[in-house]
Amino acid sequence: MTQTYLESLAKLISLHHRLGCVHPALEKCYPVAIVEGEKFLIYDLDQSQGIYHFKKSAPIPMPIPQGVRAAFQLADYGGRIACVVTPEVFDSIEGYVTILHEYVHCFQYETCEQELKMTLDIAKQAQEKGDFMWEIEHPFPYTAKAFIDAYPDFLAALRAPDFPAVSRIRQWLNMYLGRHDFEYMLWQEWKEGFARWVENRLQAHLGLDINNRGSEPPFSRITFYAGGATFIEALYRREPTAVNDLMKLFNQMSMNIGHPALSAINDENHP
Repeated sequence: MTQTYLESLAKLISLHHRLGCVHPALEKCYPVAIVEGEKFLIYDLDQSQGIYHFKKSAPIPMPIPQGVRAAFQLADYGGRIACVVTPEVFDSIEGYVTILHEYVHCFQYETCEQELKMTLDIAKQAQEKGDFMWEIEHPFPYTAKAFIDAYPDFLAALRAPDFPAVSRIRQWLNMYLGRHDFEYMLWQEWKEGFARWVENRLQAHLGLDINNRGSEPPFSRITFYAGGATFIEALYRREPTAVNDLMKLFNQMSMNIGHPALSAINDENHP
């Protein structure tokens, strides 16, 4: 299988060469760990040759579900952040785009993710408790009627765009949700929403349907992927440089205690 994977990874590099200009988050390629049975097959890029090489096989430290598309550190590869996938990812062009989506998460991790995360009280408390799954398992009130009513209005205001309405609804969500739920929403909108936003720009370049999954009820964590992408697109359309600095982008999307306000959006006289 190694040769087959090397051929697939060569196609990935070719696609990356075509699309890497979409955003600086795609400036480079990252290690790819392919789940094969009970082990990772780890491949990394040889910068001098511009091709992936097989580096090592390593035991899987936890159960990995079929269809996984993730970015996390590999303890058996020096703690490097890597894109983790199962083999069928190479069966379609959409799968290759998904790997580039995970590259974005690798970029976030290497640049600012940890620093930003530690500005969130929810993340600090999770760290103190040894809760490493809070980003997936936090019990957000997705089914609360007030949230179900408000979040679609927020998305509609972004699409209009109606920035004064965005500001009002965002402030209401901040008050209604409370600190931890609002921080959780914000974190998912920034982290996953940004990767979704880049993914959709890649899809558009390739003439593929963009990914709107999560934008309609029933709501779930995936809703914030769609919501974040919509939020970021609205900010980008008003000021294209908004997406160039991910820390500033996070601050623009934040309206919680301890974070800068959405100064640009709150200014209703902003052109």
